[in-house]
Amino acid sequence: MGLIKICLYDTESVTRLGNMSSGEEKNTFTLRIGDPAPDFSLPATDGKTYRLSDFDESPVLVVFFTCNHCPFVKNSDEVTRNTAESFAPKGVRFAGINSNSRNTYEEDSFDHMVERMKRHQFPWVYLHDEKQEVAMEYGALRTPHFFVFDSERKLIYTGRAIDNPREPSKMTVNDLETALREHLEGKPVSRPMTNPIGCNVKWEGRDAHWMPADACDLV
Repeated sequence: MGLIKICLYDTESVTRLGNMSSGEEKNTFTLRIGDPAPDFSLPATDGKTYRLSDFDESPVLVVFFTCNHCPFVKNSDEVTRNTAESFAPKGVRFAGINSNSRNTYEEDSFDHMVERMKRHQFPWVYLHDEKQEVAMEYGALRTPHFFVFDSERKLIYTGRAIDNPREPSKMTVNDLETALREHLEGKPVSRPMTNPIGCNVKWEGRDAHWMPADACDLV
């Protein structure tokens, strides 16, 4: 999996963050709580192209960055399926996005995405971010990395789903479900940020373990 670095900031960044309290996030790469969901237009494995507006009818939208090859994804996909199916009656929609370069892992190609969805029939749309622009706009750190947006498409939760995605039988908390449940009950999300746990996004033309300079832990 590798470790996400502790960020070092240049003078401009420090000035920009100067008014933040010590308890606030200092990741300048990933969306912050309250930020609006960036729009996208991405092809899906079902042959359609989806924009953010295609989910307007949903009171809550979960956008998560995922892929085909990562064991943290594959081992926890059934947990994610259970969450998606459990909250579907409440109108919650899930949209999975694969931004990984196929040149790093051929298994992450669009053709393999189509095959994987046919085999597993996951209850979400599976989108392909070939240019990796959406991953950059959202600030995706790992696969999986979850972003939960309210009816106004403001970010209310970001991070992991469970605390042990590689060995779900050993998980002790499901932060994603807690966030969804609290929000739907009209309560503030008690833990709006956690660190995603998984494989880092595979960026085109970069080493498999490379991450953008301003990408670091959320908490």
